[in-house]
Amino acid sequence: MSRIGKKPIPMPYGVKVSVDKANIVTVEGPKGKLTLQVSPRIKIVVEDGQVRVERPTDLKMDKALHGLYRSLINNMIIGVTQGYKKELEMVGVGYKAQLKGKELVLEVGYSHPVVYPIPEGVNIQTPKPTQIVVEGIDKQKVGQVAAEIRKIRPPEPYKGKGIRYVGEKIRRKAGKAAGKK
Repeated sequence: MSRIGKKPIPMPYGVKVSVDKANIVTVEGPKGKLTLQVSPRIKIVVEDGQVRVERPTDLKMDKALHGLYRSLINNMIIGVTQGYKKELEMVGVGYKAQLKGKELVLEVGYSHPVVYPIPEGVNIQTPKPTQIVVEGIDKQKVGQVAAEIRKIRPPEPYKGKGIRYVGEKIRRKAGKAAGKK
């Protein structure tokens, strides 16, 4: 049995989980509402303030789906109660970020500013010109947006300039001077 899949998911106060006939799980909480289409092979049971994920057989595919859907539903419950947050920092001379309506404008050493449209369901803030905070209730969407922003100017190994996650360690390389004697 899947170690993750067999654990019941506790439902905090104020969270409603419902499953319809088409196996669509809907989670509603104080921060919003999320839905997930679950495989017809997996059964979702909501009872006694808990959500349980059950599988029909011990086939390898069923075991994989068992743990997967348990984790996805748990992430949805955490998202609608606490939300998710990723922080990015910009390192480099003249690097800055600012919000203009529904767009994030980044100046990261290119000849032009890079405009990133903010997708629906994600909130972006810039508390400092060199700091970007991505927040939302969908873990996958928050991580994807943060990764796309980082991809605009990933940190380089020689001077460490670029956009990185807060706390991310960048392996530094020695430059040309290290090779000469």
